[in-house]
Amino acid sequence: MSQRYDYTLAEADRIGAAIGAALLPGDVVLLSGDLGAGKTTLARAMLKARGLAGEAPSPTFAIVQPYAPPEVDLPIAHVDLYRIEDESELIELGLDEYLYDGALLIEWPERLGAQGWPGALSITISGSGDARVLTADVPTSWGSRWPLR
Repeated sequence: MSQRYDYTLAEADRIGAAIGAALLPGDVVLLSGDLGAGKTTLARAMLKARGLAGEAPSPTFAIVQPYAPPEVDLPIAHVDLYRIEDESELIELGLDEYLYDGALLIEWPERLGAQGWPGALSITISGSGDARVLTADVPTSWGSRWPLR
C-alpha cells in the first residue's frame, strides 16, 4: 500500500513521532531522499518518541548509532549508509542482529544493493523549502498500526 502525505518542516517532528511510537521489534524503516530532504529529522523524531531525551547525532560518520534502554524504551539502531561504497561492507555492520529485540532506521537504503530489505517500511521524502512530500510504501506487517491515515 503506497500513501502520500504533504507536510511542512514544522510538522516533521509530529510525523516522525507518530511513526516512532508505532515501531515494534523487528521493524525496519528505510528513509530515502536527497541530501537535506529531512531523513535525519524524521529519524530523530522517531527516537524522541521512544524516550531519547538528548539530541541524536547524525550517524553519517559512525554509520551505525545504537540506542538501548534506559535511553529509549526499544533498542533502535540509526544507520546512515551514505559512506558505504560496496554492499559487501554491509556484512561487517551486523544489522540483522539489531532486529532480535529492536528496530532499524536506515538512511540511504539504496546502498543496500540488490538485497534491499524485504518487508521494510519504505519512506521517501521529497520537496524543497518548507514544503515536503512523504511517500510511504507500507508493508502488510504494519497493518492497522500505520499511524498516518
